[in-house]
Amino acid sequence: MRIALFILLFSHLLGLPLLAQDNKHVQDTVTAPATYAEMYDEPYNINKLFVAFQPFYGEIFATNINAGFGFEAHYFYENKFDVKAHFRKTYSSKFYDFNRELAKENSMSDNKPEVFNYYELGGTYHIKDFQANSTTRLVLRARKISANRWASTVPMTTEVPAKVRKIYGARAGLIIWNSSADISRALEKQGLSNADLLSSENISLPETYVDGNGETQDFNAFSNIYSSNIYLGGSFTWIHNMAVSFDNYEEAMDDGMFTVFFDIMMAPSLKLDPVVYTNTEFSTSAIKLNNVGARVGIDGKFNRKMAWAYGGELGYRPSIQGRGFFALLKISFPVFSTNLKKNGENNQDE
Repeated sequence: MRIALFILLFSHLLGLPLLAQDNKHVQDTVTAPATYAEMYDEPYNINKLFVAFQPFYGEIFATNINAGFGFEAHYFYENKFDVKAHFRKTYSSKFYDFNRELAKENSMSDNKPEVFNYYELGGTYHIKDFQANSTTRLVLRARKISANRWASTVPMTTEVPAKVRKIYGARAGLIIWNSSADISRALEKQGLSNADLLSSENISLPETYVDGNGETQDFNAFSNIYSSNIYLGGSFTWIHNMAVSFDNYEEAMDDGMFTVFFDIMMAPSLKLDPVVYTNTEFSTSAIKLNNVGARVGIDGKFNRKMAWAYGGELGYRPSIQGRGFFALLKISFPVFSTNLKKNGENNQDE
């Protein structure tokens, strides 16, 4: 149920920005013409560096459901390429590192549960970076209208000509992540049991144990997984950076930056630690690992000194076989940006 709800939310998030790019499909309650004057329309005059704090991300990952915080930096080098670095981790095991908390509460193995950590560094080469004529839809806000009145008003909109920058990109990068892993669930998913995990003396990991009350309980085994991935893919980016002034309304702008991408992921290094119990290591080699995956995603932000951003991904990550599905949603606020020009230079990074 949680997975279905997340996919529905992700699909809705994916659809909204795409509709914004195709104004023919935008549905508005009221549309009004307006007389305006162009202030600027320069999709190439964007800020070069964006630094974002992500106070919340949530990920349904079959290997380990997790949520927490992150940081992200994005740098554009002219119209040649851009580079992005990203890091995220959980706030705590209770909020929210599902398998680490399960291991702390239920594990009979002696492995220390690993904190979920995720690192990504990648770049996009601009195969084609060009400008085209388009239109954008702007909200009309009457001058001197109170906040309370504006909140209860159905906004009028108008469509104006605007340039759009489009980027066809080739992506590549490195992803490193580690996590606690529920070995018992992985075994069950693959039709195996604890008996398939053997020590160097060919002794099987116990299936059950006797608790302090003399009752027989299932032996819950946990371990840790470490993955180093490379990814290759493509992307398409739309960038607006324009503003207009109206005769009878507040100034309005469209400075949205939106990207869709698709990647193939491969894991040259994918390691599942042995289960440790009573100072004995039980090999996890019987558990099949999947070294190939793929993802589709979106990223959106705004060309301002301080704003917010959003992103999402859906796919199958290299991991334990049958445990690779993931769906990610992340929100960034604040996002700081600059065009990196020296003081005294003519700049536009509002």
